[in-house]
Amino acid sequence: MNEDSNILILSCGTRNKIVQYFKKELYGRGIVVAADCSEFAPALYEADKQFIVPQMSDEGYLDVILSICKENSIKAVLSLIDPELSLLAKNKQSFLDIGTIPIVSDFEEVELCFDKYKMFEFLVQNGFQTVKSYIDKEKFYNDIENGNINYPVFVKPVTGSASINISKVNSKEEIELLFSRFNNLMIQEFMQGAEYGADVYVDMISGKPIAIFIKEKIKMRAGETDKSVSIKDKQLSELIINFVKKAGFKGIIDIDIFKTNDEYYISEVNPRFGGGYPHAYECGINVPKMIINNINGDTSEGVIDQYDEGIYMMKFNEIKIHKKQ
Repeated sequence: MNEDSNILILSCGTRNKIVQYFKKELYGRGIVVAADCSEFAPALYEADKQFIVPQMSDEGYLDVILSICKENSIKAVLSLIDPELSLLAKNKQSFLDIGTIPIVSDFEEVELCFDKYKMFEFLVQNGFQTVKSYIDKEKFYNDIENGNINYPVFVKPVTGSASINISKVNSKEEIELLFSRFNNLMIQEFMQGAEYGADVYVDMISGKPIAIFIKEKIKMRAGETDKSVSIKDKQLSELIINFVKKAGFKGIIDIDIFKTNDEYYISEVNPRFGGGYPHAYECGINVPKMIINNINGDTSEGVIDQYDEGIYMMKFNEIKIHKKQ
């Protein structure tokens, strides 16, 4: 077996489909290795080889991951959770030195995505419409008085993921209470209208966006898209291309967008596989194949908008049975 294309998926959790897709695309050309800090992460047992690793915050975690890469001739490494993306990006050179390519944007771009207020400022400064956001609550109260924004609004951590600790609030009293109890919060406009997700791949070699898949979200669960339908919109595709070029992203990007009064507002950006990516894959947007091409020194052909509209994705529960060795 040619093991030049072995891939390591970190913090695999319940993302069984991602492991399955890489195995399918690598068939006979390498193995998929999965790692997680919990032995009860079901995606581990889809992989060809699995490792239970320390928690990411533990001392020596990076050394454990680097040694897995060395011992298993890992050609590329990627993570499925936000905090680990910064770790990969920050230590990119350590991985490259042992022949492993981290599939992640550069550190500055990853940090930009992880800090929701910095992303808000970047979008405004570069002329992209976005959801009104505040870290200064007095400025927010002033805008309420002047009618520039109305309740309800969301109060959320400036850094965070998976919709954790997000509160929908309807009064100044609620905002004061939350700000007194928690640090590093922001206030964000509550957007009415359709919500979209875009799965984007920016070629790691050419730096060009070569894949865009747009879905309208029908239902969310724990911060992830649970049900969605594929749509096409040339105006939105062009907006996404301009945005990812301006921000300098690389690899896989997941973008949340709102549409209100026929205008698009970029909301949040995750520089990793989004929870709804299986919808894109099943519609022919084959990002694992593009990643494999890149790590073997090849660029991929563009497939922007090359999929059918009106294809629905509906997630459902499945179980994994595993007997301890």
